[in-house]
Amino acid sequence: MEEIKAYPTDAQAKETLLEVGRRMYTKNFVAANDGNISCKVGEDCLWTTPTGVSKGYMTEAMLVKTDLSGLVLEGSYRPSSELKMHLRVYQENPEIQAVVHAHPPVSTAFAIAGIPLDRAILAEAVVQLGSVPIAPYALPGTQEVPDSIAPYCNDYNAVLLANHGALTWGRNLMEAYFRMETLEYYATLLMITENILGKAQCFSPEQVGCLLQIRSDLGIHSGGIPGR
Repeated sequence: MEEIKAYPTDAQAKETLLEVGRRMYTKNFVAANDGNISCKVGEDCLWTTPTGVSKGYMTEAMLVKTDLSGLVLEGSYRPSSELKMHLRVYQENPEIQAVVHAHPPVSTAFAIAGIPLDRAILAEAVVQLGSVPIAPYALPGTQEVPDSIAPYCNDYNAVLLANHGALTWGRNLMEAYFRMETLEYYATLLMITENILGKAQCFSPEQVGCLLQIRSDLGIHSGGIPGR
């Protein structure tokens, strides 16, 4: 029997979108009007954030409902031009129900430096993220951006966008957002251990294997294996 997906209601999705926007702004994951968030509420529809509005000051009336082609179904604001990136994630991986794009400073610094996050140093990062690759640079707002992230949508849980920022996704909006938090924490620890302390004790292959089993037990079957 085919499993029926449980989607949030419109009201639940909008409430969570606003909460995630406030958290992103408070944590300095975005500046000014940066970033965008989306959450599916059905097989062919989603709620997303508007263009040109700070994620810390959104109201419910600003949110936009679209179909998976980007056609606006409800709302008086325009969606972000980067909605194309979200739509591509959903098209590539039907299991994903939410996408978060932000510019957290340390993770974005790694993206600018061209350094992927692939060291096995933090249990939570191995379980929730795995290895985080870097998608090639693409001009923001263009079709190049969704094309650049398409190869990563099924095998990973997050991707750095070269010279741009970060993208995370999940089975619900809070999972996608918490992966962004874990991503930035992971990047911060990598920066401190490798560039300030100059030393990091990485997990052994056996320890990584145990963490991957925990990941599998949580129903997470993507992310890659850091440290390889």
